[in-house]
Amino acid sequence: MAYIVVGIGAAIGAVLRYGINRYFERRPHPFPKATLLINLSGALILGILAGLQIDQQSYLLLGTGIMGGYTTFSTMTIELFTLLKTSRQYFYLYFFSTYIVGLMASFIGLMIGAYLN
Repeated sequence: MAYIVVGIGAAIGAVLRYGINRYFERRPHPFPKATLLINLSGALILGILAGLQIDQQSYLLLGTGIMGGYTTFSTMTIELFTLLKTSRQYFYLYFFSTYIVGLMASFIGLMIGAYLN
């Protein structure tokens, strides 16, 4: 049953990510804004879920499933390699924004979740 719950959640998350990517494709830019937004918002939401200390079944759906399907490490790494070749300035901006702001978003999410709990 857990596999089904995670699979349904992952499908929902992937569709959300696809929609955000499609929106940003309308205004092409060399900086990967869509993936950055997706991963930072995913870090915040996952932090909130962890801070809320929700039950295991809900976490499987929302955290492992939806957030797992929504966020994307693999796309980010490919985009980083592309930026390394094309724009060192965007490479460093993207790298540090993803990791530093991502850690901050996770921490803020944990604090929000703990407060709401």
